[in-house]
Amino acid sequence: MNRLVIIDGHALLHRAFHALPSLTTQKGQMVNAVYGFVSILLRVIEELKPTHLAVVFDTPKPTFRNKLSREYQANRPKTDTNLIPQFQLAHQVVEQMQIPHFEMDGYEADDVIGTLVERTTNISQIRNPKSEIRNNEVIIVTSDRDLFQLVSEHVKVYMPVKGISQSKLYGERDVEEKMGVGPGEIIDLKALIGDSSDNYPGIDGIGPKTAADLIKSFGSFNGIYKHINEVKSRSVKEKLIKDKENGELSRKLATIFKDVPIDFDLNKCILNSFDTAEVRWLFEELEFKSLIPRLALNKTIDNIQHSTFNTKQKKNNLEDNQISLF
Repeated sequence: MNRLVIIDGHALLHRAFHALPSLTTQKGQMVNAVYGFVSILLRVIEELKPTHLAVVFDTPKPTFRNKLSREYQANRPKTDTNLIPQFQLAHQVVEQMQIPHFEMDGYEADDVIGTLVERTTNISQIRNPKSEIRNNEVIIVTSDRDLFQLVSEHVKVYMPVKGISQSKLYGERDVEEKMGVGPGEIIDLKALIGDSSDNYPGIDGIGPKTAADLIKSFGSFNGIYKHINEVKSRSVKEKLIKDKENGELSRKLATIFKDVPIDFDLNKCILNSFDTAEVRWLFEELEFKSLIPRLALNKTIDNIQHSTFNTKQKKNNLEDNQISLF
């Protein structure tokens, strides 16, 4: 069983930065986000026991979504000046730990993650034609709900649910319980309700419950408009007709692109030990002394039994899916 764990780098750095108090080295370097990021990374490896590991980062360049909508993400607050230098520091740490990392100008990290998922779980994308799709599993570590749309039989999302102290593993049923629709309908849900954090409108006046009910009744965003005259509520029908173009744009913005032209080989993401002299030296420099003993946790990777997270395992190993990240 190949289990690829994909770390959503920027999402976890933001999460750690806002969850942890200010931490600075004796030289005055702010490191709280990177400390939290590395701590989560080491705990994820201990808990999820991946055979393969990758980190994905955003880039500062505009993406194709900015061309679709000038207003896309326009209202996002500016990144804290104490966090900005930690992005580059996180890159340095990941490189020193020899973890493959991916990013691509013109695309968001979500799109790169979607591409890695597609190439790992879609049999037509796997380089070794003898590979079987059931032998590849992906777990995405993120705080971004947009990635719920990637969840499937072979893909799960591992997401912090309380600061960065607890996380939950989301499968298909978990996503439906959380969002009101299944993973396959997430983009239709976002088309209807929009997204204030990314600043796209959806259908004005349509909330999550109404949107979920419409999707359940008509199957999809397009299905709603094919049967628009069957919508019982007159006010809802009028809103749908009035804002159809905004809904169509929102659906495009919400859809994760899965064909980013990026060089990816699953075999190059095999997890190796981080417990090297170079990594220990770096952690000493960053004053991550409490994390150094945890570097040895993945030394016995070959002895780990890799298997899928079925219902029984989640009950026995991930008690109620709640896992402490510290």
